[in-house]
Amino acid sequence: MVFFLGILLFALLIGISIALHELGHLATAKMFGMKVTRYFIGFGPKIWSFRRGETEYGLKAIPAGGFCEITGMTALDEVRPEDQHRAFYRQKTWKRVVVLSAGSVTHFILGFLILYLMAVFIGMPNLRNTAVIEEVAPCVQSVGKPDCAPGDTSPAGQAGFRPGDEITAVGGVATPTWAEVLKSTRDRFGTTDFTVRRGDQTLTLTVDVARVDREYQRTDGSKYTREVGAIGVVQQREFEYNAITGVGAAVSYTGDMFENTWKGLLKFPEKIPAVVKAIGGAERDIESPVSVVGASRLGGEAVERGLWPFFWLMLAGLNFFVGVFNLLPLLPLDGGHIAVNLYERVRNWIRKLRGMPAGAPVNYLRLLPLTYFVIFVGGAVTLLTVTADIVNPIRLQ
Repeated sequence: MVFFLGILLFALLIGISIALHELGHLATAKMFGMKVTRYFIGFGPKIWSFRRGETEYGLKAIPAGGFCEITGMTALDEVRPEDQHRAFYRQKTWKRVVVLSAGSVTHFILGFLILYLMAVFIGMPNLRNTAVIEEVAPCVQSVGKPDCAPGDTSPAGQAGFRPGDEITAVGGVATPTWAEVLKSTRDRFGTTDFTVRRGDQTLTLTVDVARVDREYQRTDGSKYTREVGAIGVVQQREFEYNAITGVGAAVSYTGDMFENTWKGLLKFPEKIPAVVKAIGGAERDIESPVSVVGASRLGGEAVERGLWPFFWLMLAGLNFFVGVFNLLPLLPLDGGHIAVNLYERVRNWIRKLRGMPAGAPVNYLRLLPLTYFVIFVGGAVTLLTVTADIVNPIRLQ
């Protein structure tokens, strides 16, 4: 029951994000005096609506997106004579760009607010996997010696490590992540220099890396023991903030998510074959694209396990992804319309320099083949990801 409630909660929050996206278009269009005739959430048959002023607001049967209908979106639209001065295509270019980008900006604001509230109320996970130390252990554990004896001191404790220190290099080799610190430490024994960032200081601490036996598991499930180096520190996996420091944390995490979103978009095409293979029964790649169905399912699983930080991070990430994706210069996305409007502005500026009158508005009919191609590809990818999320979904480990 908790799992299904989690799915419904995540799907509801996605729906609210979409509604706010369209509300961004609506609010900015009305602010600039444009005429908005309809604001609906969903598609298909109308379920319910009401009219306030010149705008009809309502819900439709298929909860997949929404729309905000602005009079005269292109010069091809029929506009009544009394509404000509309020038509979208007759407004200044910067006003059109603001209205078109308002939906994506709304997603960015939502993502930032989610991250800020997380930072203040539940803390933020160590997304960068940095080697910040939460605890200096009293000793290093080994197979056959799981507990620390009185008077034991770990190599890290002897070297002067403190909670809050960040290890940035081991033996002169940069280690930007905790995984790289572990790898470098495991391969060393005896005296080794560790570079540590402590506040505004950069220190070099000399550590006598201990030899310990650790148990590992092979891919076939069998276990084996290996001698590795260890110093006795525990990574800080979560960071806590207050209402003031949470702003900086949210800004930093927002930057990280923008970077990851862009990298994900660049790698998106090469991940589609993995989705096709997953539909055929191959193991599902955890980094493969997911649909709203898959994301909602992961949200439900997160709620079921009490993994609320993951739930909210996924929702924030989805908002950033939708916001960035929607700005791609492809019709029928908002980014495609922005590109057309900017093209008209630059073209007319060049014509003015050459002593020529402004050109006619772009004929969207000529762009229909490209628009249909983008819709076809988008629909095909959506169908593939939804199918994969049903027959072979990604599961939390």
